[in-house]
Amino acid sequence: MRFTVQAAGKTDVGRVRANNEDNFAYDLERQIFVLCDGMGGGRAGEVASRLAVDQILAYFRSVPSMVEVQSQGQGIPDSPPLLCAAIEVANRSIYEEALENPGRTGMGTTVVALLLGEDSFSVAHLGDSRLYRVRDKVIQQLTTDHSIVMEQVRRGLLTSEEAGRSHMQNVITRALGVCDTVEPELGTHSARSGDLLLLCSDGFSRFVPEEKTLELVSESNDLQQCCESLIETAKQLGSDDNITCLLVRIVTA
Repeated sequence: MRFTVQAAGKTDVGRVRANNEDNFAYDLERQIFVLCDGMGGGRAGEVASRLAVDQILAYFRSVPSMVEVQSQGQGIPDSPPLLCAAIEVANRSIYEEALENPGRTGMGTTVVALLLGEDSFSVAHLGDSRLYRVRDKVIQQLTTDHSIVMEQVRRGLLTSEEAGRSHMQNVITRALGVCDTVEPELGTHSARSGDLLLLCSDGFSRFVPEEKTLELVSESNDLQQCCESLIETAKQLGSDDNITCLLVRIVTA
C-alpha cells in the first residue's frame, strides 16, 4: 500500500557564511526526498549541490512511478538500485561540469536521498549529511557519517565526545562529483504511520544534540514551523555553517 506523506523543508545561510551551498528538494508524488551540502571554491559548492538535487529528481521523474507500475500490474521496483542509479547520474553530471569549467575543479557535495516504498523506505548517502527517524518518542540516526573523525570513532581511536570537539569533524571521506565513479552507502528500513524522518546537513547535526532535536520536533505538528525551530536552535547553539532541515512525516499507509 502506498504511503501518504507530508513534508516541509528550510535552508538558511547561517550566521557566518556569505553563501549558502546547501540545497534540498522533494517530489511528493514520486516520494523522493533529497538534501545536499556542497563544497568547493567560489560558488562551486552551490553548483554541485544544486546539480545533484536537480539530477536526482529528474531521474525519478523520468522513470515510471510506483503508482504507474502498480496500475500496469508490474512488480514494485527495488528502491536501492533506483537510488544508486540516480546518484550515479548526478555524480557524472557534477564531474563533467567540473571538467568543463576549470574554476569548478574539485567541486562536490554530500547527499542523503530518501525513497519511500510499499512498507519501507530506502536511503542512499555520501558524506556527513544525515537521516534520522523519530518513532514512539525515540530518535535514531539511520546514516553513518563518512568523515575522518567518525572513522576514527569506529576504529576506537576517538570517543564520540572527542570527535565532537575535533577541528577535523567536517572533513569528509566520501562525496558526490569528485571522482568519475561513486559508491553510495545504501540502507532499507521499516516504515509505519506516524514515523517522522529528518534529513539534515552537518550545519545542524554538529550543533544540536539528538535529545534537543527530539524535543523540538515533538513540540508542534506543523512541519514548516518545526524546520524553522530546528534551524534557529542550531544558530543559537553556535552553528558556523549553512543549515538545512527537511522533515517527512508518514501519515497513513
